[in-house]
Amino acid sequence: MTNAPTLPPAPGTSQHVALDLVNSAVTLAGGRHVDLLDTPEAATRWLVERELVPVDAKLWDVCVSRLVRLRDAVRALLEIRTTGRSPSEQALRDVNEALTVAPTALLLHWDERQGLHKAAVHPATQVTEHALAAIAADAVDLLTGNDAERLARCDSTPCDRYLLRTHARRHWCSTRCGDRARAARAYARRTDSATG
Repeated sequence: MTNAPTLPPAPGTSQHVALDLVNSAVTLAGGRHVDLLDTPEAATRWLVERELVPVDAKLWDVCVSRLVRLRDAVRALLEIRTTGRSPSEQALRDVNEALTVAPTALLLHWDERQGLHKAAVHPATQVTEHALAAIAADAVDLLTGNDAERLARCDSTPCDRYLLRTHARRHWCSTRCGDRARAARAYARRTDSATG
């Protein structure tokens, strides 16, 4: 992620971290793709900014892969929710795995230096699992709760962010996307009237 533009948050991302996660990868005008989780450092920063991992956390590539897999699953489920199609078993499995994989307690270990002791398998794994579980739980609430009816995908091509509509007519994630959509419609009307 080099020189990623600062995008205004889409409506609903402050209430739903799962929506924010899905919008961490976006296609911009001109077909440019931005991924805010493209490196372990970027993914760590994203999770720290949302207070899902401690400031001193350090994620590995495998942790980022798991976070991206959850993002893809939640994105697929949001698309299904907004289009009315049936969900894929893989998307359901990925979200349910994230919900249930976080340990509820530290595991019992033994080594000669410490003897019996409690510890996570690996600290990065543990913080990642707890972050994934929190995001997955929010995704379930978003997909099944009161906000589910307000879910929408941005109507401004090529933007692929999701949002919670603030009123029935709003289907854009930002003013910029709304302006682009209105300009495209005005251009289409002028072109149609000039050829017709």
